[in-house]
Amino acid sequence: MTSIVASLAGTVFKVLVSPGDVINPGQEVVRLESMKMEIPIESETAGVVKEVVVQEGDFVDESAPLIILEEQ
Repeated sequence: MTSIVASLAGTVFKVLVSPGDVINPGQEVVRLESMKMEIPIESETAGVVKEVVVQEGDFVDESAPLIILEEQ
């Protein structure tokens, strides 16, 4: 299992995937808001979304897990 983590501290603005979704490298999975800017978080690997750890509106710290992937 692999985690997709926050690249910086911020608020989860939008969750773009759900458990069971198949994702590809480079696909945007979460959008964070920090200092009035939207920051896309992309997957580095292909896989199936096992768990979405965060909800829209949650505050996350840098390196906090956002999505748990089952790699293919």
